[in-house]
Amino acid sequence: MRVAFLGNDPWSVAPLRALVAADEVDVGLVVTNPPRPAGRGSKLATTAVADAARAMGLEVLEVPGVRSGDGFEALDRAGPDALVVVAYGEILSQDVLDIPRLGAVNVHFSLLPRWRGAAPVQHAILAGDEVTGVSVMLMDEGMDTGPILATEETAIGPDEDAGSLGQRLSELGGPLLVATLRGLEDGSIEPRSQDHAAATSAPKLKPEDRTIDWTQRSEAIVRKVRALAPDPAATTTFRQLALKVIRTADRGDHGHQLTAPGDEDTGSTQITPDGGVIVHAAFHSIVELLEVAPAGRKRMTAAEWARGARIRSGERLG
Repeated sequence: MRVAFLGNDPWSVAPLRALVAADEVDVGLVVTNPPRPAGRGSKLATTAVADAARAMGLEVLEVPGVRSGDGFEALDRAGPDALVVVAYGEILSQDVLDIPRLGAVNVHFSLLPRWRGAAPVQHAILAGDEVTGVSVMLMDEGMDTGPILATEETAIGPDEDAGSLGQRLSELGGPLLVATLRGLEDGSIEPRSQDHAAATSAPKLKPEDRTIDWTQRSEAIVRKVRALAPDPAATTTFRQLALKVIRTADRGDHGHQLTAPGDEDTGSTQITPDGGVIVHAAFHSIVELLEVAPAGRKRMTAAEWARGARIRSGERLG
């Protein structure tokens, strides 16, 4: 089976590796984004898919899209039996979808129709979902609206962040993808329509979505930190400078009297006897900071940050 692969993200790599390892699959073309400026020096950086594909000896085409131009022409010339799309970020036109004999197959990191969109892993954690999974679907021109071919469910660990959960779903998706392609080829898989009425949306998180609101309860704050970790990370301010919050723990309620969100204590810090940092949130709930990254510095434990900054109990975040 000849396959063309579209992907950009580090989470795209495990499914690509699974395809290359499958005896009956020939990955004839890998399409990914061109190098883009990254890091402090804004040096051009290739995508994770480009790096992995070249290391595996695959043909790589770096173009900004496949709806027209060089990308479309390369896919058309390749004439794949199946087009595989994993975290690519472009809605494909019908002209592209019509190229492969078996159709375009997408590996999506949620149990569709829940969390359609660019950030399903992050939204599952934000919402407090206990279960998520991987869906393999036939693509149409909509946003994750095509018929489902296969799914695999998994529990979300209480301490998993978006980085670790996304990587685990990527690893789950590889074998599921290969088995699905086999089923498509031999006709043993019957596509099933999604329940569109049950769909939920998972749009890309904006910079303003990263800001921690200390007038929320601790459980919501901890979920936000997990959903944005390790990158780009949830943010707050301390002494008027940005502070990334990478890992926290919910220490629950403190005291018995409930207060309304916006209570004057929210966001105030307290140094624990062992040098740790806790932050007061709404309804007397408490968040413990475990790992942070001050502006312009690498990540460190909250205790290291507190010692270096000489933080005093009562100083406020946000």
